[in-house]
Amino acid sequence: MSATTLTPDRRATLHRRIRLIVAFTIVYNVIEAVVAIAAGSAASSAALIGFGLDSSIEVLSAAAVAWQFTRHDPERWEKPTLRVIAVAFFALAIYVTTSSVLSLFGGDRPEHSAVGLVLTALSVVIMPLVSFAERRAGFEVGSATAVADSKQTLICTYLSAAVLIGLALNSLLGWWWADAVAGLVIAIFAVREGLEAWKGDACATSVGMILEDEHGGHHHDDESRHEH
Repeated sequence: MSATTLTPDRRATLHRRIRLIVAFTIVYNVIEAVVAIAAGSAASSAALIGFGLDSSIEVLSAAAVAWQFTRHDPERWEKPTLRVIAVAFFALAIYVTTSSVLSLFGGDRPEHSAVGLVLTALSVVIMPLVSFAERRAGFEVGSATAVADSKQTLICTYLSAAVLIGLALNSLLGWWWADAVAGLVIAIFAVREGLEAWKGDACATSVGMILEDEHGGHHHDDESRHEH
């Protein structure tokens, strides 16, 4: 269905659906971050701690963009906001890389983490469903930002899978180094996300789009279609 053929009621329904999906994603990432960091600290797992920190930055990113659109002139704050997000991702990459390398060369053996295994397995199952729902609604309503955000959510699934594999190899086969390798994968993802934010392609742009839509209504829709 083309976005131009949508009825006002259907458009409102899709916007509400996207808002709910993004809200769920933020709440889920908050829980994921707390559980992952706690479990990672208990098991001395660089991968789990990095995974939790990545989720934390995703939440901060969404909150920063949301805050931006509460300002009188949101465009004025766009570049500084994205630069702060980018620096946070770069700092995460440095931290996780350092921790993983030290773990590899120091022979640190992370402990088995049942909580970590369950958490990452849940993310591998849940995140693709969330991504699909947001992408479908985004395509129908004609929102490029919602579609882009759905792709970012899907990428988070790959990250969850990498951490899950690392934890499983350590728990089942005793491959302690797999945890550090998974940590390096997280660092690569963090650099990628940092570069995208630095260039202006924030992973949480759909939050800003939704908030602006609530305040700007159809005027924003016209501007979005003009921009894209």
